[in-house]
Amino acid sequence: MLTAFARAFRTPDLRKKILFTLFIIVIFRIGSVLPSPGVNTEVLRETADKAKESNQLYGLVDLFSGGALLKLSVFALGIMPYITASIILQLLTVVIPKLEALKKEGQAGTTKITQYTRYLTVGLAILQATGIVAMAATGQLFQGVAGGGDVLYNNDLTTIITIVICMTAGTTVIMWLGELITDRGVGNGMSILIFTQVVAVFPAQFWAIYQGQPEDRRVFVFSLVILVGLAIMAGVVFVEQAQRRIPVQYAKRMVGRRMYGGTSTYIPLKVNQAGIIPLIFASSLLYLPVLATQLWPENKWLQKIQPYLQQDNPWHMAVFFGFIIFFTYFYVAITFNPTEVADNMKKYGGFIPGIRPGRPTAEYLDYVLTRITTPGALYLGFVSLIPMVAFALLNATQDFPFGGASILIVVGVGLDTVKQIESQLQQRNYEGFLR
Repeated sequence: MLTAFARAFRTPDLRKKILFTLFIIVIFRIGSVLPSPGVNTEVLRETADKAKESNQLYGLVDLFSGGALLKLSVFALGIMPYITASIILQLLTVVIPKLEALKKEGQAGTTKITQYTRYLTVGLAILQATGIVAMAATGQLFQGVAGGGDVLYNNDLTTIITIVICMTAGTTVIMWLGELITDRGVGNGMSILIFTQVVAVFPAQFWAIYQGQPEDRRVFVFSLVILVGLAIMAGVVFVEQAQRRIPVQYAKRMVGRRMYGGTSTYIPLKVNQAGIIPLIFASSLLYLPVLATQLWPENKWLQKIQPYLQQDNPWHMAVFFGFIIFFTYFYVAITFNPTEVADNMKKYGGFIPGIRPGRPTAEYLDYVLTRITTPGALYLGFVSLIPMVAFALLNATQDFPFGGASILIVVGVGLDTVKQIESQLQQRNYEGFLR
């Protein structure tokens, strides 16, 4: 990987793309720490630190926003409204026939769906910004934390509308920056920005782990965390690269005087076919009862279940693990249709060796996909439980960097970016067969 980056910097046009990507990342980080107008930054900083110590949920929010949301910055919403809109459109494509037809139209249909995604992103950004600012104005954003109601200088309607407009505009600017990286930089722009948000909080997480231990154990525990983290990262890289390749053969056919077909290819089925989506679904679903306990703290039924909502509780871990297994199978079943793949193969004269085209091919693909999804779902569940187990064992911080969504995002985006750099290097430095 380091060799690829060194060779990339020696290539002039590729070096310009990498430097342009780094420049956009710097702008993105500046916007993440730039406070919105009307926010009392000193009170907000102290209140956010107390909130992360008292409630584990704020640590997860801080992770996905790169520390921007708890600062109520211009880029406070981050890239999450766009991700949410993309997931919603992807699920609606299966349900709404018009969107499914647009998806099959090729580039024109994809452009139209992207446009719908942008509109939905702006709508979600307005809703999220309004909710966050309203909670900050009424003191519910940091409920139970001293100073939580004083994070805004003024709680009037003009200040609230101004902050909502700034946060929504910040989300649209983030979309534009991501598209700039995709067009003129290296890698997928949105993925790079998510990667930046996650990595930005790593130094604070490492320091919290170091400070959370007794003085005589700090060096040992910190070194052990680094070694375990590297081992986890190596395992995640191994599983993320793993795939089952189903061979596909295309029959030869004569068109005029030319022979077409006869090629061999394969269908790559990844072990982690669902990516990080099941983890997001499970976290969002478990967030609902936590939000309910904050909104209605006097409810007796919610008071009874509140101890089970802590991340270090065994019942919470078991439910979280079960949700991830369920949503992995659910998302894979929605995004990969064996019948559609088998029909397309049959239409273009393709077949799997030893399997008849049509329905037998669909049944075979469904059988393989079901079996390969099982280890992928278990892998996602165990990786997602790592921060919770670390919090229970280390008793230092809930922000454990090596595990859950953070490690999956870092490894996934890192591998994808390195692959794109290597492919561009291969195009520019192809040595040929005669060497």
